[in-house]
Amino acid sequence: MSAGSVVETRSSWLPLIVVMLAQVQLAFNAWNVSITGITEDLGISPTTVGLANTASTFAVSAFLLLGAKITAKIGPVLAFRIGVIIPALAAMLIATAQDGSVLFIAQSITGASNAITLPALTIIIAASFRGKQQASAIGYFAASIPLAQVVSLLIAGQFASTIGWRWSFVLVASIGLLNFALSFLLKPVPPQKNLIVDWTGGVLAATSIILISFGMSVMNDWGLLTATGNAPISIGEFSVVPFFFVAAVIFAQLFLSRTRKRMAEQRVPLVNLDIVREPGERATVWVMGLMLFVGTAVSFLMPLYMQVVQGFVGIQVSFAVIPYTISIFIANTLVARLYGRFAPRSIASVSMTVVALALVWLSFTIANDWGQASVVLGLIVLGLAQGCVVALVFNSLLTSAPAENAGDVGAIRGLTHNLSGSAGIAVASAFAVGLLTSSAYAAANDSEVFTPEIVQQINFDNVNFFTNAQLEQVLTERTDATEAEIAYAVEQFTESRLNALRTTMLVLGGLAALAIVPARRMPGFQKEDLFVGYPEDQERKD
Repeated sequence: MSAGSVVETRSSWLPLIVVMLAQVQLAFNAWNVSITGITEDLGISPTTVGLANTASTFAVSAFLLLGAKITAKIGPVLAFRIGVIIPALAAMLIATAQDGSVLFIAQSITGASNAITLPALTIIIAASFRGKQQASAIGYFAASIPLAQVVSLLIAGQFASTIGWRWSFVLVASIGLLNFALSFLLKPVPPQKNLIVDWTGGVLAATSIILISFGMSVMNDWGLLTATGNAPISIGEFSVVPFFFVAAVIFAQLFLSRTRKRMAEQRVPLVNLDIVREPGERATVWVMGLMLFVGTAVSFLMPLYMQVVQGFVGIQVSFAVIPYTISIFIANTLVARLYGRFAPRSIASVSMTVVALALVWLSFTIANDWGQASVVLGLIVLGLAQGCVVALVFNSLLTSAPAENAGDVGAIRGLTHNLSGSAGIAVASAFAVGLLTSSAYAAANDSEVFTPEIVQQINFDNVNFFTNAQLEQVLTERTDATEAEIAYAVEQFTESRLNALRTTMLVLGGLAALAIVPARRMPGFQKEDLFVGYPEDQERKD
C-alpha cells in the first residue's frame, strides 16, 4: 500500500468519540467547586478535602509505567473497560460517602485504575487512525481535557449551589457507565499475552514518583529547606522535603539502571527508553514538561487571583476562565492543519515564543479588574499558543515511536502531565507566597503606622493569599492594631499580593522562553505517512 493511499484512507471517528468521552470522565473535576459542601456534610477540613483529591494524582503517577505494560498484556480495550468502570464505581462511593476516609479510598482506587486507562487511550488512538487523520485525532484527544474542565466547572459549580455536590459525582459515574457500554463498539486490538512485566522495576519507579509527588504537595506547608511550624516532622530546624527528593533520585537511578540492564539483555523493560533515545525525542519531552509546568501554574494562579483579589465565587470563576480554556480547545483541534506545511520545531518554537510574550504581557497589564480587554486578549493568545504546543508534542512523540511502544508513549505523556503539573502548582505557589511574605514584611517594617509591637504579633511565616476580609479578621483577632493600622495593612497587602502574582507570571514567562531552546531541537520535518498501531493490525489492513 502506497504512502498516499494510507493518508487518504479515512476510518470511522467512533473510537475518537469514545476516547474523548473517557477523557472527559477522567478530567471531570468536581472538587474545586465542591469543597464547601463536602466539608459541611462530612465534617472535615478543606485541607483534608484537598489531600483526598491529590490521592488520585499520587496513585496515577506512581503506577503509570506499570499500567502501560499491564495494558499491553491484557489488551487496550479490556484495560479501557476496567479503567472506566472502576472510577465510575468510586465516584458513586464518593457520592454516598458519610465519612472523610472514604474520599481517600475512592480517589486512590480511581488513580490506580487511571494508570491503565491513559495508556489504553493512546493505544486505541494509535491503532484506529493513520496519517493526517491520526494527527487530527490527537488534537481532538488533547482538546478533550480543556473541554472537560470547562464542562465540569460549569456543571459542578451549578450543582454545588443548587441540588448539592454529590450529584456531580453521580454524573461522573453515569459517564463512566456510558463509556463502559460504548467500549463494546471498539475494534479489538490484539493483546501482547506473552509480555513479561517487570514488577521490581515497577516498585522502584512507583516509589520514586510517590516521593517526588508527596514532596511537591507538602513543600509549601512543611518548608523547602527550613521546617515551618506546620511541619509534623523535621530534622532539627531543617525540613524533610529535600530528603524526599534525594531518596526519589536514588530510586529513579536504580530504576534506570535496571531498565538499561534489561534492555541490554534483550529482556522487556518496564518502559522502553528507546522512545527518548534520539535528541529530538528528548527535546520533545522537555518541551512537553516545561509547557505543562507553565500551563498548570497559570491555570492555578488565575482562579487564585480571581477568588482572592476580586472575590469571585465558583460559578463566576468558571465563566471567567472560559475564554482561556476555549482557546486551548480550538488550538488543540486546529494545529494538525499546520503539520503538512511547517516542521514541528518551527511550530513549537513560535508557539513557545508566543506563550512567553503573552505571559510577559499579562504580568504588566493584570490589575484589580479581570474584565479589562488587555487581560482577556492576553489569555486568549496564551491559550492558543499553549494548545498548539500540547497537541504538537504528543503527536511528535507518538509518531516517532515504534508501534509496539504506543502504550509507553501514553505512560510518558501521563507521567509528564502529572509530575510537571504538580511541580508547576507547588513551585508557582511557593514562589508567589514567598514574594508576598517578603513584600508584606518589608511594607510593615517601613511603615510609620505599624509599631514594632504590632509587627512582632503578625506571623509572617504563615502569610498566604488571604482575602481582604480574612486579613482584617486576623489582624482584629490577633493584634492590638487600630482601625487605621488595619486599613493601612489591607491597602499594603492588596498591592503586595498583586505584585507577587505579576512577578510570578513574569518568571513563568521566562521559563516558557527557556523552552524555545529544546523546541529548536525537535524534529525538523513531519512524516507524511505515520504507521502507528500493532504490526498484526497493519498486516491485516495491507
